[in-house]
Amino acid sequence: MNQAELEAYLISIRRQLHQYPELSREEFETTKSITSWLQEKKIEIRPTTLKTGVFADIKGGKPGPTIAVRADIDALPIEEKTDLPFASKVKGVMHACGHDFHTAAAIGASYLLKENQENLKGNVRLLFQPAEEIGGGAEKVIKDGQLNGVDAVIGLHNKPDLPVGTIGLKQGPLMAAVDRFKVVIRGKGAHAALPNNSRDPIAAAAQLITSLQSIVSRNVSPLQSAVVSVTRIEGGSTWNVIPGDVTIEGTVRTFDLNVRSEVKERFYTVTEHITAAFSQKAEIQWFAGPPPLINHSVITEITRAAAGKLSLKVVDPEPSTAGEDFAYYLQNIPGSFAFFGTSGNEDWHHPSFTVDERAILKAAYYLYESTIELLDHYSSIAEKQKSYSV
Repeated sequence: MNQAELEAYLISIRRQLHQYPELSREEFETTKSITSWLQEKKIEIRPTTLKTGVFADIKGGKPGPTIAVRADIDALPIEEKTDLPFASKVKGVMHACGHDFHTAAAIGASYLLKENQENLKGNVRLLFQPAEEIGGGAEKVIKDGQLNGVDAVIGLHNKPDLPVGTIGLKQGPLMAAVDRFKVVIRGKGAHAALPNNSRDPIAAAAQLITSLQSIVSRNVSPLQSAVVSVTRIEGGSTWNVIPGDVTIEGTVRTFDLNVRSEVKERFYTVTEHITAAFSQKAEIQWFAGPPPLINHSVITEITRAAAGKLSLKVVDPEPSTAGEDFAYYLQNIPGSFAFFGTSGNEDWHHPSFTVDERAILKAAYYLYESTIELLDHYSSIAEKQKSYSV
C-alpha cells in the first residue's frame, strides 16, 4: 500500500467511525471494527477483560523495549451540526473531539509498524482506549494489565487552532488536572418578607462564590496556574420564598500536584468558614479526575526529533486547561503527548467541530516515526535522564 492508498484508506476509516460514533463504555461496534482492521494485517490482538477497547502487540524482530501507542475511541453526547456528507447517523452522538481522527492515525501507524516488524528493535503495544470522555478509561486499561511490560507511551490529540503540518510538543505540564466539586449549603427557609426568620442559603452562596475566586488570586503563586469555576447554581422554587438549601457545582483545574492539593485544602476551608459565618452547614463532594498531564522531558526530546524528520513544524504549545486521562499512563511510565494541527473550524466539543483530513496521514507517520526513534534510542534515555528532569 503506497502513501496515497494508505491516506485514502485511513480517511475512509475516519469517516466510517465518524458516521457511527459510540459513547463511552458503549464502543461495541467501534471495537469490532478496530479489531477487524488490525486483523487484516495479522496484528496480534491481546486478551482483555474490558467489554470495549482493543489492545494488540507487534513483536519486533530484534530485542528491545516495548513502546505503547495510544488512541481514544469514544464519542460525545452532542447533536452534530456540520452538514458533512459523512455526518453522524446516530442521533445525539458525535465525534466532536476528534477521537475518530486519533483512531485512524493509530491504525495507520500500526500498519506502518507491522510492515517494518522484522527491523523493529523491540515491541509495540497498541492501546485503543475506551471511555476517555467520561474518565476512568485509562485507569481500567492499566488495571486490565495492558501497560504491563511497557517502557514508554506516546499519544496525540488533534488541535484545531494549529494548522495542518504543525505539531505542539512540550516538556513538562501540557494539560490540567481536572477536579469537580458539588456543594450543598444547608440553611433554613422562610417567607421572603421575613428574612430574619431564615438562614438564607442564597446569601451564603453568593458570598461563597465570590470568596472562592480568592483561592487562586491570593493562594496560588503568580508563576503557577489554576482555575476555580462555579458553573451551576440551583436553589429556590418561587419568587417569594427563601429556600432551605442551595447547590453549587463547578470545576478546579491545576497543572501542579502541590497546587492541586493546596487549592483543594483552601476550597474546603473557605467553604466551611463562609457557610458557618451564615450559621449554615456545607456538604462538600469532591470528585478527583485525571491528574495533570506531564510530558517526560527526554522522551519528548526524542519525539521532537521524529517530528523534525517528517518536516513537521514543531512549536512549544500553550498548556491547555482541558483534561486528558492519558495522564494516568504518565503516572506509571514515562511518555509524551502531542498536540497535532488540524486547521479546525471550531474547538473541541462543539457541534460544528471537524478536522482537516490532510492531517491524518501526517499523524500516522508521526506516531510511526516516534515509535521507531524510541525503539532505536531507548537505551540512551536512562543515561540522558541523568542530565534532564522529568
